Amino acid sequence: MSNQLHKPAHARADWTIDQGWEKYTAEEHAVWDLLYKRQMEILPGRAADEFMHGLKALDLGKGGIPNFEIISDELEALTGWRVVAVPGLVPDEVFFDHLANRRFPAGQFIRKRNELDYLQEPDVFHDVFGHVPMLTNPVFADYMEAYGKGGLRSLNFAALKNLAALYWYTVEFGLIQTDDGLRIYGAGIVSSKTESIFALEDASPNRIGFDLERLMTTDYRIDDFQQTYFIIESYDQLFRATVDTDFAPLYERMQGKFSKAPEDVIKREDTVITHGTQAYAKSGGRLANADAK
Repeated sequence: MSNQLHKPAHARADWTIDQGWEKYTAEEHAVWDLLYKRQMEILPGRAADEFMHGLKALDLGKGGIPNFEIISDELEALTGWRVVAVPGLVPDEVFFDHLANRRFPAGQFIRKRNELDYLQEPDVFHDVFGHVPMLTNPVFADYMEAYGKGGLRSLNFAALKNLAALYWYTVEFGLIQTDDGLRIYGAGIVSSKTESIFALEDASPNRIGFDLERLMTTDYRIDDFQQTYFIIESYDQLFRATVDTDFAPLYERMQGKFSKAPEDVIKREDTVITHGTQAYAKSGGRLANADAK
């Protein structure tokens, strides 16, 4: 989501476009299959059960890039959500409106083979494989709708940066504590082979218990592995924190600013599961560790 965008001529008023499923090439379908196979080799035992169940419910591994109309019909029957194609990032108000109305905006292009491990702009694999399975979970689906509605209300405040952090640290890069240990539910992690391992098993990042205001005042990385991951106890905790909170006082305190760096640990306030070494970030991150990507 972003405001500094120009709507393409072929996009509708709500920025949706036709997926053009029939126009995908054999190579593009093959890239989806390759990415899917790579993730399924590492996600069992790492991804949340709800994510794995969503993959199965929507049959996203049946071969090739999914047809949005088909998976939307299946998803709508489960939780009332649909997937709509967009040309890439969309303005904030458009993004929020789609979520508030149970429409998930997904890019329809797919990365090239030389971009398997890192892509600057979300593609159809990130958006559909990463995000859509969790929308089959009723509580998480409700959270996403609540986030969209909250986003529309936030447009009256100068707090989009803080609200974006909530999305980033939950929907994109969230972890959940289960009876079997930490599991991934964030789309940015489950769609990345290397971060799926890093987020759970590397000694470098901090892993901190979920706290709404703490999270919304924490800066984040958009170009590399996260330095801190926030852990929820349940999707109901996430949903209730969103719908039961009056965000106006929070926005007034935060004033659209981050008061914590990505690597900070506040010992007297944080519920620290892992106090990371930050070795990966200190070594230079993605550029210095290119062989690990």
